[in-house]
Amino acid sequence: MRSTSLFTRRNFSSILNPNSTTPLSTKEKSRCALSLLKSEKNPQKILDICRAAALTPESHLDRIAFTLAISNLTASNSFDTIRSFLEKLKTRPDLKTERFFNYTMLLYGKADMLENAVQTFKKMEEMGVARSVKSLNALLDSCVVAKKFDEVNRIFLDFPTAYGITPDLDTYNIVIRGFCASGSSNSVYSMLVEMKEKGVKPNVATFGNILTGFYKEEKYEEVENVLKLMTNHGVTYGVSIENIRIHSLCKLKRSNEAKMLLDGLVKKGLKPNSDTYNHLIFGFCKEGNLKEAKNLVSVMKKKWFLSRTYFTLIYYLCKGEDFDTALTLFTESMAKNWVPSFSTMKSLVDGLVKNSKSEEARGLVKIMKERFNDKADPWNEIEQGIPS
Repeated sequence: MRSTSLFTRRNFSSILNPNSTTPLSTKEKSRCALSLLKSEKNPQKILDICRAAALTPESHLDRIAFTLAISNLTASNSFDTIRSFLEKLKTRPDLKTERFFNYTMLLYGKADMLENAVQTFKKMEEMGVARSVKSLNALLDSCVVAKKFDEVNRIFLDFPTAYGITPDLDTYNIVIRGFCASGSSNSVYSMLVEMKEKGVKPNVATFGNILTGFYKEEKYEEVENVLKLMTNHGVTYGVSIENIRIHSLCKLKRSNEAKMLLDGLVKKGLKPNSDTYNHLIFGFCKEGNLKEAKNLVSVMKKKWFLSRTYFTLIYYLCKGEDFDTALTLFTESMAKNWVPSFSTMKSLVDGLVKNSKSEEARGLVKIMKERFNDKADPWNEIEQGIPS
């Protein structure tokens, strides 16, 4: 249950729902807060929105809102505000839990305020909150998020002994992810040895992190070694690992090789999923191979089609000046109630005008104005620029 003790001096409810006297439900408060935080940049108003919603990490929506609030405050360099806000929250009776303190460490990591994350960990028991290996993992994760990789190593070496905590599989996976993110993927081999000595069995996530690291460093021989190691450790890999490999190759603009992995996956009797196709479609789009991307879309549509697939392809079709196909996909996306971003839609409108299709362009603008009547002004300006 959300605490309201912080709000006795000031009524924040009107911030979330200024045009109604009807009380909002907990979920409605979260949704209103999230909507407002997407565009709010003023630090004090951001805090007021969060306080009005009495956010809690128990809710998925609230976690998104928390993250967005901290991101916006970080962007404005409001670090004292972040510190004051999070430290105040830690005094709320309903948030004096290990889960919230762990979440606070992650938020500090996202704000690149690692020292505050470390202090949160150290002072947990002093504030009446018991720490466990989950707390250690949250602190290590905050280091990775903040890209403080030397701290990952220091904390992993020192804190388990200092605080009487035994690392678990998640601990090792986070440290391995840190090594791989820092460009030190070869260090994972010593971690695998230590895991074996400690009786900690690696899993699919362990090897997925390692593969991502070696692909990032373009160490393809090591990729083959890791695949053999998976077999030696009795870890069976399927679509999730193949997706990591496909995604990694596409990021390196080697989408044709990634497509070969898809073909091999099918021959093995494994079933690709929507992520498999989305990675490939995005990869081919980035490389300008829209023909192959559209071929994959036609295959994918038989089973799944996600909003991000439409948005990705419409964006790159506009870049490739294939506005007719982009318009067709936009029509399909609207039928599913999916609308691409403003910048993508503006590119499509501009492209239709360029191709002497002013009527179609005006039709799109009309749709966007009706859909987003609170943001009609930019579209009015665009509409005025469409020739008769």
